[in-house]
Amino acid sequence: MESHLVLMVLFALFVSVVFAALTEDDLRAQLVAGAKLFGGFVAAGLALGWILLLFPL
Repeated sequence: MESHLVLMVLFALFVSVVFAALTEDDLRAQLVAGAKLFGGFVAAGLALGWILLLFPL
């Protein structure tokens, strides 16, 4: 696993599962919350990656 993207997606998946399980009681609510969190984490990571591309070190 050398790809940063794969590692970011795996991290987003695991964090989303844990957060959804901790915050929601119903299984359907957990699935919806987990999917929203996962999408948000991945979208934010990609957006920040593109923004930081404008500022090379």
